[in-house]
Amino acid sequence: MGERTSYTPGTFCWVDLVADDQATAKAFYAALLGWEYDDTPLGGGQSYSLARRDGHAVAAIVPLPDPAVPPHWNCYVSVEDAEAAAARAEALGATVVLAAGDVGDSGRMAVFQDPQGALLSVWQPGRHFGAELVNAIGALSWNDLLSPDVEASAAFYRELFGWEIAEVPGSNGQYYGIVNRGNRNAGLMPAPPGGHPAWNLYFAVADTGEAIARVEELGGRLLIGPMDVPAGRFAIVRDAQGAVFSIAGGEMDP
Repeated sequence: MGERTSYTPGTFCWVDLVADDQATAKAFYAALLGWEYDDTPLGGGQSYSLARRDGHAVAAIVPLPDPAVPPHWNCYVSVEDAEAAAARAEALGATVVLAAGDVGDSGRMAVFQDPQGALLSVWQPGRHFGAELVNAIGALSWNDLLSPDVEASAAFYRELFGWEIAEVPGSNGQYYGIVNRGNRNAGLMPAPPGGHPAWNLYFAVADTGEAIARVEELGGRLLIGPMDVPAGRFAIVRDAQGAVFSIAGGEMDP
């Protein structure tokens, strides 16, 4: 059980789902991960849905801002200064997709596309610091970057966040661990053939096989796996609206 009250800068701290049909998305993740929701009206019949697990904030489901954009999950890294982080990313070759701006009194955020094409958000905490629970059933447990150029991605993120990135022994160049200020933080791997660059997130489940069956019952789809790794068993799936994420049984903290 990993309850949190803050995050060290450079640490993955939050995720949110941009959904075409919020009601359907909420029902899907409630049934799969045991989430309950606090809804804040945004007008026009839309709302900001804060997902809770055992009373702790773990994620959010928000409305799709542009019909041309497919439903997807966003990953956030905690930073001291969102504007400075976005500027640094741009200087290193990234494209700023959303300039730093306030999200009420919750904090400030910015979004960039790294030089290899993966989107990532940065979060400067205000009233909201991030997930109150991680590494627990129904909560965020890991993040991986799938990149077409692992060495270039490693160089970019070392410079941007000061991450230590090194090949995991025995992985034959297929997996690199990311350490932030002495703590294991994420992973980096080559994108599969035909795959696109992306940050992928994992939610912990009690049993990966049972969770896959539940995903399919709820209208989702198994994409890859299940696969056994030293940290447990995982699978990459797609929800009922097409957003991709991973589920992992066991502690995804390689």
